[in-house]
Amino acid sequence: MQQKEAGEEAVVVVGAGIAGLAVALGLHRKGVKCSVLESSPELRASGFAFATWTNAWQALDNLGVGDKIRKLHLHLQELHVFSSSTGEITRRADLTVQGKRGPNELRCVRRDWLLRALEEELPKGTIRYSSKIVAIEEDGNAKIIHLADGAILRAKVLIGCDGVNSVVAKWLGLTKPSSSGRLATRGLAHYPDGHGLDPRFKMFVGHGFRAGVIPCNETDAYWFFTWSPSEHESNGVEESAEKMKQFVLTKLRSSKIPTEVLEVVERSNINDVVASPLRFRPPLSLLLASISKGNACVAGDALHPMTPDLGQGGCAALEDGVALARCLGDALLGGGGAAESERIEASLREYARIRRWRSVELVGTAYVVGIVQQSNNAVISFLRDKWLAGVLAGRLLKMADYDCGKL
Repeated sequence: MQQKEAGEEAVVVVGAGIAGLAVALGLHRKGVKCSVLESSPELRASGFAFATWTNAWQALDNLGVGDKIRKLHLHLQELHVFSSSTGEITRRADLTVQGKRGPNELRCVRRDWLLRALEEELPKGTIRYSSKIVAIEEDGNAKIIHLADGAILRAKVLIGCDGVNSVVAKWLGLTKPSSSGRLATRGLAHYPDGHGLDPRFKMFVGHGFRAGVIPCNETDAYWFFTWSPSEHESNGVEESAEKMKQFVLTKLRSSKIPTEVLEVVERSNINDVVASPLRFRPPLSLLLASISKGNACVAGDALHPMTPDLGQGGCAALEDGVALARCLGDALLGGGGAAESERIEASLREYARIRRWRSVELVGTAYVVGIVQQSNNAVISFLRDKWLAGVLAGRLLKMADYDCGKL
């Protein structure tokens, strides 16, 4: 395919997921134009929904879309942690208690609704769909980006928000994410006449898996199921949504799981059930990683892929968006000239400094919490049910009590 002449871009963001759109909207609010390259022909809403904690709402408020999303989702009042082996509640936690930075807030947000809300706030044409990067080169202070359709872009700043298999992260030299040895299945159940579920996050731990049900609004309920598959359990299960759904139901029915939870899984449309391996970037590698290099950096899952055990993956991506837009926006608004490239590099180093330790803490904590919650070991199960359940619930709230700062 014949290559097209390079087009000049100030800032190029790779990936129109949560992190990419948050960065783009943050820069737009600061008065900085950018282009977002998305390899898919439309917005991707995989994952269905995600827990949106206090720290994420602060970020969304900074981006100017907090109330727009709030009104579409239930404010969850309590967390109930159950033992999958006994069916007993091992911990109740008030999700509205006062934190260091104000009252806690948790809602389960539909991913597609959030992405559309962020997209609607961006200038038309900001997102370039069907734009897949195939190569990155350097030319002085500029990044030369080659796309699959032959187009070439010349960018002052390159920001990789392209997920766990990030092309930009690979170019920066970040280590490949590691397998956690676990899989996650997620689904969304729709009740046209209302599900009648209480505004509670119900989580079931132990018995070799971790599962939960969270109402998003009056008609949608999100569920998840994570486990470490043995060879016979994983045989063909991931290849079929129907097999995956039946596998989850079989595991839940063999445990002390309430009927209303089983009904949520049963009601899920077969097209709304997916399974995926859980990967994470080892915390030690993040301590040494080149989060930024020159005028390029990464954010979201491209920076800190983590297991979902804290419900902080999407929340951390929103934090990244605000922090990066603040640092970079101020640098770009300082004027052009020879000093601009130095300001850009300094701003990305500052962003990396801010996000490095936060990323290390989130990834490491999520990994340990997941092992403890899912374990079927007799000693760990006893400690978890008698004591650790409260500690783990406290960690969820502590990780959410974080201030990413203003734009």
